[in-house]
Amino acid sequence: MFTTRPTLQGTFGMASSTHWLASQSALAVLEEGGNAFDAAVAAGFVLHVVEPHLCGPAGEVPVMLAPAGRPVRVLCGQGVAPAGASIAHYRSLGLDLVPGTGPLAAAVPGAFDAWLLLLRDWGTWPLERVLRYAIGYAEHGHPPVPQLTATVERVREVFTTEWTASAEVYLPGGRPPRPGSLFANPALAVTWRRVLAEAAAAGPGRETRIEAARRVWREGFVAEALLRAAARPTLDTSGERHTGTLTGDDLARWSAHYEEPVTFDWRGWTVCKAGPWTQGPAMLQQLALLPGSLEYGTPDYVHTLIEGTKLAMADREAWYGDAGGPDAVPLAALLSPGYNAARRALVGDTASRELRPGSPEGRTPRLAPHARAVAAGAPAPDGAAGAGEPTVAPDGSVRGDTCHLDVVDRWGNMVSATPSGGWLQSNPVVPGLGFPLGTRLQMTWLEPGLPASLTPGRRPRTTLTPSLALRGGEPVLAFGTPGGDQQDQWQTHFFLAAALRPPVRGGLDLQGAIDAPNWHTESFPSSFFPRGMSPGAVVAEERMPARTVAALRARGHAVTLGPPWSEGRLCAVARDPESGLLSAAANPRGMQGYAVGR
Repeated sequence: MFTTRPTLQGTFGMASSTHWLASQSALAVLEEGGNAFDAAVAAGFVLHVVEPHLCGPAGEVPVMLAPAGRPVRVLCGQGVAPAGASIAHYRSLGLDLVPGTGPLAAAVPGAFDAWLLLLRDWGTWPLERVLRYAIGYAEHGHPPVPQLTATVERVREVFTTEWTASAEVYLPGGRPPRPGSLFANPALAVTWRRVLAEAAAAGPGRETRIEAARRVWREGFVAEALLRAAARPTLDTSGERHTGTLTGDDLARWSAHYEEPVTFDWRGWTVCKAGPWTQGPAMLQQLALLPGSLEYGTPDYVHTLIEGTKLAMADREAWYGDAGGPDAVPLAALLSPGYNAARRALVGDTASRELRPGSPEGRTPRLAPHARAVAAGAPAPDGAAGAGEPTVAPDGSVRGDTCHLDVVDRWGNMVSATPSGGWLQSNPVVPGLGFPLGTRLQMTWLEPGLPASLTPGRRPRTTLTPSLALRGGEPVLAFGTPGGDQQDQWQTHFFLAAALRPPVRGGLDLQGAIDAPNWHTESFPSSFFPRGMSPGAVVAEERMPARTVAALRARGHAVTLGPPWSEGRLCAVARDPESGLLSAAANPRGMQGYAVGR
């Protein structure tokens, strides 16, 4: 089968990410004796530099890690809502939704602490050695990708009239980063060098200095600058200027932490995801909803997946979140055979345009009034079906911009991470630091009693959702994609393509699975401000076979054809436990994702 690139194979190490410089930095770490976790941290910090419109150190990152010979773990790098971020406070400001930009939307930053915890516990390198790649690109420059230029141009007016600290970094001399030239962020390089210097002053020892750097972030000069930024009145998507709720106590008390994965067994595979504080279990629900027999790639196959997505995402809206505590989400029931048999029976021959959450254990689902309204057809500014690639509005509001990386090393360590948030268009650049706060609180509801209600000390439900898959208890596959609400649609399509199609050169056809024509549905409320929905909408690449498109339209799907390479930015690495053969592939869409290895 023709693919845009080969599936890479080797025995030493493999890395795949949404930017070639991050992938190559990860491989450079492996080449110098580092392990997969050292490589992932180095690549993650490089992504903050080269894809600042997609992720930043004050954003968030969930990580799936499979240390060789050890159980799979989830590292939660999603910060919580600050103590002052109450529904009453936001309502008192006249808000019905959390703004999509500005400090009111900022959760406690999570990415930096998570990367350092991963390095401390599972890496082998000192922090200064891991950070040198990111510092080099920030200090000496990197060739900006076209999407970075387009994003800065899109928000130019906000930068020049309101967020002037952002203009200083991203519009030097009034000009945005330009492909074919070098673009540097000296302020960010200075920040990391100062963090390293203060960490070194804490004394010798790898772990001692990593812990010191974490304290600098939480309580030192970084924290002080973040708090000044949060307290500054800032124009946001509400059209008003607001200050944030982040405090020194919020920063000092929060830490990244480890959790058990949620798993589902399907045809000999065990798929591992983070818990329902992410949308990750929605992929598991989609697998649980599949019928016993399904012929890959047929119109029936696509229709069945679309309808299963609608049911899984309706459950996400009604049940997923962190606001109600660990026992509030009936996850075992949502993945149980009986529940899914009943839900599977709802999939008919025609497209549903309803939002139909289920009632696991007989419990009554609860939806936010806004979600019920858009499901009933109320207009929203983003109500029309859009392209698969995330979009940025002139006011800085974002639909799902994210990065992803996967690494596997010769010892069998495997890691999958989806860093996001802290986008250059989400908040003003913090003066002196070179990066902005995040906006993940926009995914919470301003109504009490919902699983995803805005709740102080609780995580906003995130769309970020890296994946690991095992066979016979052994980690085999790490994968993921940017794309907001589309992530667990595209990942499901990829996983099924890899699992159901014939192997290539004795291994999984990773590149073929990534290259296959892709699609997504928008028939559920968006996680991003202004939280719109397009009942029945399906956006597909125009490479989808004409007979499939015709069959879907005949069944009532409102199919919009996008550009031929517009759906998904998947990355993947794999390892055969028997032979030790490693493989990797990356998405050709956007012309920047690459897999490397040997």
